[in-house]
Amino acid sequence: MPTYYYALASRRYILEDEPTEEVLKERIRNYREQEKEIDFWLVHQPAFLEAAEMATVKAKCPQPAVAIVSTNQQFITWLKLRLEYVAIGQFQAPTDAIPDPLASLSSV
Repeated sequence: MPTYYYALASRRYILEDEPTEEVLKERIRNYREQEKEIDFWLVHQPAFLEAAEMATVKAKCPQPAVAIVSTNQQFITWLKLRLEYVAIGQFQAPTDAIPDPLASLSSV
């Protein structure tokens, strides 16, 4: 079962207040140049927040929420430094409580 790392904030903060689109486009360009597979996704209203163990995280995040989910912990740590006002964490999925986070994703 893979471990996923996330940077989570309100939709407004991630999509309007910060230049997140530019950051992700640059990262995609960099990955393509290195012929590296994309390992991050932009997820609107992430389903993993509905799990009981994520209730505290969800309660602290203004809704509607958006998450950038990745299998690369270093990328999420870098995003935290770049975007500052995001919550970061990790979870394993799929489980009985947490569905596959990529099942409801939007393309970056």
